[in-house]
Amino acid sequence: MTQQRKSKTKDVQGRFGRRAFLCGAGAAVCAGAGLWLRHRQQAEPTPEPQPAAPNPALPAGEWRAVWVSYLEWAQMDFSSEAAFRAGCAQMLDNCAGLGLNTVLAQVRPFGDALYKSSLFPWSHLCTGTQGADPGFDPLDVLLQEAHSRGLSVEAWLNPYRLRSSAAMPPNFAADNLANTHPEWVCAVGEGLYLNPAEPAAADYVVQGVAELLQNYAVDGIHFDDYFYPTTESSIDAAQFAASGAADLAAWRRENVTALVRAVHDTVKAADPTLRFGISPQGNPDNDLNSQYSDVTAWLAAEGENAVIDYLCPQVYWGYGYTLQSGSTRFAFENIVPVWLAYPRAEGVALYFGLGAYRVGAGDGGANPDSVSGWSTGGALAKQVQDLRAQDAGGWALYRYGSLFGAGAPEPAAAECAALRALNGKEA
Repeated sequence: MTQQRKSKTKDVQGRFGRRAFLCGAGAAVCAGAGLWLRHRQQAEPTPEPQPAAPNPALPAGEWRAVWVSYLEWAQMDFSSEAAFRAGCAQMLDNCAGLGLNTVLAQVRPFGDALYKSSLFPWSHLCTGTQGADPGFDPLDVLLQEAHSRGLSVEAWLNPYRLRSSAAMPPNFAADNLANTHPEWVCAVGEGLYLNPAEPAAADYVVQGVAELLQNYAVDGIHFDDYFYPTTESSIDAAQFAASGAADLAAWRRENVTALVRAVHDTVKAADPTLRFGISPQGNPDNDLNSQYSDVTAWLAAEGENAVIDYLCPQVYWGYGYTLQSGSTRFAFENIVPVWLAYPRAEGVALYFGLGAYRVGAGDGGANPDSVSGWSTGGALAKQVQDLRAQDAGGWALYRYGSLFGAGAPEPAAAECAALRALNGKEA
């Protein structure tokens, strides 16, 4: 049975009734009344400001997540519902056994869908051919299996990406947006993307979110760091000229923020207990100036201006990570406090993405322990411990296949054991 969204009768007035208006008594108030008010104010202490109502979308405890990407789906057996269900069951047992509570499942990687949609074609990951019906609903199966184990599922969407290379995906369905709305699409190298400057394209993305929330009992919507695909001015030169704006970078940031805001509002209209979060690059300069995602402003936006429930920057670097220049700015011990120091609204959480794919391979730093630091069998557990010591709200591992399966490196088993022990899940 499809796990569809159910309406909730929970009173959410506290979330949407946040505006307080001060109404004056009128310009013609008599002097006696004014004097009475002054005496009353002196006699009665000023009430203490009340703390903001907690965000119902945020978990009460630590958020412990893992990304399940299209790379994981490529290894799954989609030949039948039973085969896919068995694969999901094994994967989710591993996630629960690690002490995780959330799965970030990539369900729209290339302008396609691993679920039944009237807006996007079936993903080629299901059958090998984009647009071909696998004969069952993968997302429905995943939700059933995850929820039966007490795991939340956030639908991970790539809002703009249609193609990352000439071979991925290997083909387009006739109803892929690259074919039906080429005016919305821009090319960057071999990649194809919805143009962030096209309002109609952004609206279509929002419609896709609404459809997903209407039909599936997902626990949230998740975006990663795929926003503007390039800094080249040619991709949106016509739209920029027509806008009358003077600052290209600021205008691009507003294009992205407008989409993020619309998705947030759509999620909250469906159910205020659902999460909407974004995982930007761990380098805030790149976020702002290369992808035009104004992430620090999103962190600070509050009340009716809120646009996210959480941010999860990808801090995929180890301790002592060193650039060729000698800078250690992005070493784990240095970049995490930078993010934690940014102003953050009361109802917005800050989590951190950890590079499980670095295990056994290293992070490419110029420091001599770039590889060995990721081969200890406890690199991820140490980072989690440090995040807890700094009162970070949670963390996510990129990605599942880096810790489990035939392709996982040798230290992965030890990393999993260390995480289990840390999370009270010893075998």
